[in-house]
Amino acid sequence: MNKIFLFFFLMMATFGFSQKSKINLDNIKKEIADKESDFYYEKMLFKYKALPKSIDSIEAQHLYYGRTFLEKTVSTSDDEFKKLLKDFNKKNYPEAIAKTRDLLAKDPTNLDLLMIMLQCYDKLQDVKNFSYYLSQFKLLTSAILDSGDGKSEDSAFVVNSVGDEYILINVIQIPRQASRSSKPATGGMFDIWENNNTKTYIKVIYNDF
Repeated sequence: MNKIFLFFFLMMATFGFSQKSKINLDNIKKEIADKESDFYYEKMLFKYKALPKSIDSIEAQHLYYGRTFLEKTVSTSDDEFKKLLKDFNKKNYPEAIAKTRDLLAKDPTNLDLLMIMLQCYDKLQDVKNFSYYLSQFKLLTSAILDSGDGKSEDSAFVVNSVGDEYILINVIQIPRQASRSSKPATGGMFDIWENNNTKTYIKVIYNDF
């Protein structure tokens, strides 16, 4: 990891810990499907793609958590994702970027894909494109950071998937030696990460609404 990407993680560790808002998934599900709503998903995606920095915190929340209700998303188990990962691992960054861009057209708020874009442009030292995708990545991860403070079950960070959970623990810099335990939760599962007697609670939601 070079200096640009390392700086990005250090910056993200202190980003977005100010405004906390309880996640209402039922309301988000309704709003993103309502064409008359300010939070209609397709309407927000237009702003998200054209000018990510124009998205406010409530829109970011609907974009991130609304993704779990979309019919077509990209999974890390998909063949297309595995192919782009092969290119990335072979350091064929231009081809990995091309494949990732195609998948982002189908699933623009996919954090795994955005992470790959950031790493590719970081390796290529392309600051302009890195900054564009960083803006998208920041607003989505800020929605997670604003979902709680991670200090208890009631104020747990809320994520859409286990993959997003691991992105989060890198952002907030939970050390690798931390231990993890899990317990069932309403609508998902709590993962409790503990290091030096400090616990961080993360709730992974189930896509069964």
